[in-house]
Amino acid sequence: MSNEQVFVSNATNDLRKVLVCSPKYYKFNAINEITKNWMDKGESEENKKMVEEWETLIQAYKDNDIEVVEMDPQSSLEIETFSRDFGGMVKEGAIMGRFRHPVRQAESEAYEKKLAELGIPIIARCNAGTFEGGDFWMIDEHTIAFGEVDRTDQAGVDNLRDQLAKFGYTVVGVPAAPANLHLDMIFNIVAPHVCLAATDELPYNFLQMLKRRNFNIIHVPSELVFKHGCNVEAIGHNTVLGIKNNQSVNRDLRAAGVNVIELPLEQILKAGGGPHCMTFPLSRP
Repeated sequence: MSNEQVFVSNATNDLRKVLVCSPKYYKFNAINEITKNWMDKGESEENKKMVEEWETLIQAYKDNDIEVVEMDPQSSLEIETFSRDFGGMVKEGAIMGRFRHPVRQAESEAYEKKLAELGIPIIARCNAGTFEGGDFWMIDEHTIAFGEVDRTDQAGVDNLRDQLAKFGYTVVGVPAAPANLHLDMIFNIVAPHVCLAATDELPYNFLQMLKRRNFNIIHVPSELVFKHGCNVEAIGHNTVLGIKNNQSVNRDLRAAGVNVIELPLEQILKAGGGPHCMTFPLSRP
């Protein structure tokens, strides 16, 4: 591969370029437990606040010399701000997912068009079952974990396992309770061999695999899952973009040698996603 472009090598190398989308047209949909709870309390989206908070994420990327590519938000795509979910990215190019909920399915076309504009090849495509990018993790340069939580199913994982085998990737399924929505709500790799994990929500075999690979596992209590305790974005240099209110998680990260840039996210979290959900990595060679 020496003459070919390398897109994303792993979860922790320096992040160079990201794809994002403003929450300008975001609308509350009761398709996750977090938003459902806020809707039950009579809350609705406050787009002005959401955009202001999202802009702090964008500024943090720019402050750290990370190139930001923005989607042109469309009022018909109500959840497009969670750019992570349309697929995954590996060394060779993009993996197109398949959304579970109809309200999100039209996003795929918009994101695929953007990949074409950017000259990024699609090397695999989920064409059976479902797969969303919040369930996608590169455990190392050759091992991919797919959460089987609420949005990605066994058929989707099996379908992509077959397609990714030719690139030398081993695929591991990680089942967890559907209320957790995506794997990135209960697990996150933050630095080389360091991860956040809601250990009470994850299967024994997966935790054992991480231990065998000498991960330092920072425990996140289950009650912090819906506060996005695991939902940070690693940008390289042992640094993450985190959430200001998650002080206990931020303390534990710093104790493990991880620098935390704290973002003032509150309103946007009610939509059911944090910094990781709002970021699709385009380049992490």
